[in-house]
Amino acid sequence: MKIIFADADTLGNDISFESFQELGEVIRYGHTKPEELQSRCEGADILITNKVPVTEDTLGPNPSIHYIGVTATGTNIIDLNYTKARQITVTNVKGYSTQSVAQHTFALLFYLLEKCYYYDNYVKSEQYVNDILFTHFENKFHELNGKTWGIVGLGDIGKQVAEIAKVFGCNVIYYFTSGKNQNPNYQQTDFPTLLQCSDIISIHAPLTPATQNLFNEAAFHQMKSSSILINVGRGPIIDETALYKALTENEILAAGLDVLCIEPMSKENPLVNFKDSNRLIITPHIAWATVEARTRLMQEVCQNIKAYQNKIPRNIVLS
Repeated sequence: MKIIFADADTLGNDISFESFQELGEVIRYGHTKPEELQSRCEGADILITNKVPVTEDTLGPNPSIHYIGVTATGTNIIDLNYTKARQITVTNVKGYSTQSVAQHTFALLFYLLEKCYYYDNYVKSEQYVNDILFTHFENKFHELNGKTWGIVGLGDIGKQVAEIAKVFGCNVIYYFTSGKNQNPNYQQTDFPTLLQCSDIISIHAPLTPATQNLFNEAAFHQMKSSSILINVGRGPIIDETALYKALTENEILAAGLDVLCIEPMSKENPLVNFKDSNRLIITPHIAWATVEARTRLMQEVCQNIKAYQNKIPRNIVLS
């Protein structure tokens, strides 16, 4: 059996591929352009991909590929109508990054809430050296306790964030568009109420027609001027032009983003021009990428293949 990794670099060079050697011949490509996919998959049985799209145009009439493993939860890069017509089994991986993304949610929040950029710069610029007082009050910040935390998308990650926020003393409310994941432990609300009442809003929803551009100009108008927005869901849930305007016009206090509409970041993204690190932090889609999460991911991908070989359904998106 021949296994092709189309974009192994997206998994990191510190993660072992050794377990896959037991399953067959393994060929790893660090990065594959869409137009290179067809030729690289010739004679292969299994294709493993993270971001390389699989469509009729990219994979073509390749007769040998009968299994595609996606090294992520979302399968939007796969043309499922095409793979169904080709009778190709498609699997994904769920739940591997719940702890990591929840952790990063709070890393982004506390960086902004506690004015970490300002105070770190204050010390490193040597303003604190031989200062008059032992402390410095210039940039005020507040306790998380007693704040209202609004969550968009109460799946596994959203629930983990809700539990942690509750430990910090937050009042947690949530909104979802899918009609799933109702939770009696927290107050469900409509979107306008969530916008108007929340001191912190974190996004943990998938990208769907209902969530695309959910945070638009009208939404920012309804948010508190003291609110902080965190997005670790999908970039296009936020209208980035509207967010830039909301920040420059002080409609919201700050934003922490780990996802963008176009990744890597486009020069045309208006947020490139917002340089105030006290009010905006953007990380390069790393919330999922702790060593532990990536290790779990690879273990799950390997187990998915073994289950497929043994004709045991596991994490199948399409069969």
